[in-house]
Amino acid sequence: MNKILGVVGAGVCVVAVLAGCSSNKGGDTTCGDFNKMDAKGQTEVITAMLKDEKGKEPNNLEIAATKASAKAFCKTLGKDSSKVKDIKTG
Repeated sequence: MNKILGVVGAGVCVVAVLAGCSSNKGGDTTCGDFNKMDAKGQTEVITAMLKDEKGKEPNNLEIAATKASAKAFCKTLGKDSSKVKDIKTG
């Protein structure tokens, strides 16, 4: 009985980890999704995007500046289908 519970528990943990990883698309997040997010979600997207680009954790100034740029882009030039990473290329 304990073995079965252990296997089931391990399976649930694996599914939870995989689901958590796929929920944040970083720079591939669309402007439509980005605009619907709360501030924390937007910060997580920008942090993931910058980390993917640079290979290291971005500092708070980079995150704040890039988040402001992404918000401006997504509310003006960007379409709902535009990706957040398009702020670099327009």
